[in-house]
Amino acid sequence: MAAEHVVFLFDVDNTLIDNDRIVADMKRNLERDIGYDQQQHYWEYFEQLRTELGYADYLGALQRYRVNHPRDFGIIAVSYFLMNYHFANRLFPCSLDVIEQFQQYGETAILSDGDMVFQPLKIERSGLREAVDEKVMIYIHKEQELDDVRARYPADHYVLIDDKVRILDAFKKAWGARVTTVFPRQGHYAADAKETAKYPAPDVTVDRIDQLRDYDLARLRAGSSPD
Repeated sequence: MAAEHVVFLFDVDNTLIDNDRIVADMKRNLERDIGYDQQQHYWEYFEQLRTELGYADYLGALQRYRVNHPRDFGIIAVSYFLMNYHFANRLFPCSLDVIEQFQQYGETAILSDGDMVFQPLKIERSGLREAVDEKVMIYIHKEQELDDVRARYPADHYVLIDDKVRILDAFKKAWGARVTTVFPRQGHYAADAKETAKYPAPDVTVDRIDQLRDYDLARLRAGSSPD
């Protein structure tokens, strides 16, 4: 009998990399380079774009800021900051170790949302693209692309690691027992108790991504098995 083929799908922001710290660094640099009042305008444009597009577009917000403030060249420094950011320094401890360990159990891939410039740059510069052998998927709304995920990475079983219980629940509803949902309780979404309470508990919950080093495939699968 052939061995079961398992695919591990890793989210990026606040799952493998501390995106909250990246945003905090960006806010400090915005205030330094364009001032407190002007940085408020930047975040207004950012939220407008997120509403329009459905994902975070940090570079797009810079472009919109430029259109509305064409003589404020302080924004150039912010652009340099983003494009040269040391993303590898913001990986959560042992993120790469967890990916390497899970590669012993099956295939690993990145499953993320975001724009098509900054998000790929983050994944490349952090070392995550290399860690998963360049198997990277970036959608606008990944929970709406489950058929494409399965077509690209067919498997007998999936393990989804994501900091948003909303996403985990969407995959669980669609794939049922074919997916083990893993919730690393990291970042501001995971800390929102009111939001997480809206959904059933994921199959496996850990406080930090590095704690997954204590899980082999059998223990992960046990988390999604009925009592």
